[in-house]
Amino acid sequence: MTVMLKSAAIGLLLCACPLLADPGDTSDQPARLISVDGAVTEVLYALGGTEHLVGVDTTSLYPAATEDIPKVGYKRALSAEGILSLQPDLLLTTNDAGPPEVLEQIARAGVNIQQIPDTPTIAGLHDKIAAVAEVLDRREAGAALSEQLAQELDQLETAIEEVNSERPRVLFLLHIGSGNDLAAGRDTAADTVIRLAGGENVLHQAFSGYRPLSAEAALAAAPEVILVTERNLEQLGSPDAVLERGALKATPAGQARRVLAMDGPLLLAFGPRLAVAAAQLACDLGIIDSETHEHSELTAGQPRARLKR
Repeated sequence: MTVMLKSAAIGLLLCACPLLADPGDTSDQPARLISVDGAVTEVLYALGGTEHLVGVDTTSLYPAATEDIPKVGYKRALSAEGILSLQPDLLLTTNDAGPPEVLEQIARAGVNIQQIPDTPTIAGLHDKIAAVAEVLDRREAGAALSEQLAQELDQLETAIEEVNSERPRVLFLLHIGSGNDLAAGRDTAADTVIRLAGGENVLHQAFSGYRPLSAEAALAAAPEVILVTERNLEQLGSPDAVLERGALKATPAGQARRVLAMDGPLLLAFGPRLAVAAAQLACDLGIIDSETHEHSELTAGQPRARLKR
């Protein structure tokens, strides 16, 4: 049976980030700009710095306006020809963009490549915002966006502290398909969002990054909730198919059939919507009672998490 939890707004927490700068002020922006990272693209939009955006990668899915911008491929498998055909002056990337030889070819063609910090921590996100703001020469807008983010995270922390609920043990699986599943340890976007939402990542102490998950490790972790992306759930077809992986059915989450599916770009992008992602996860984990918090029209269009039983 499917149980749909309403991920309601918590005041300003679940509002879409507004444009914080005047989009008409483009005197210091590069003539032609390509963004190769979904979170970097979100920051560009939040700062109102997209007038000269001529291309984005396939991880740039938010806001909906990105659908109308030419795509240059997946950020780890870029093509020099596709990028250079858009005649960019500046390419914004993160450290996982590549392949390296393609970036070297693009640089030799005279394109300025700037790497934006991409550490999945709150401090790292503030650094990311500041770096993009510096490129756009919109430092005040960047500072305002960072302040807004800090306020939203503070509001969420207060809301979680007020309910003083137990921290549910959550296991996040990144890739579900053939072979071993990849589980999130510390130093990952999923780990940070889970902890901001008031949950406990069962593999936080076990390792860093994403690693294959064995049946033995799944049993030892004893998760109470299994978190996956909506795309992974759709690929498998049902929560039962998720629980058939490894030894998941024998875990507390499997016995209770608690599989939570969340919009992947919202959960993992680690951009200006970080507080939105954490607040929605807190609601859907049952840490915060969504029915007792104020609804906001500004939440319209935000992806919802789904709890599958």
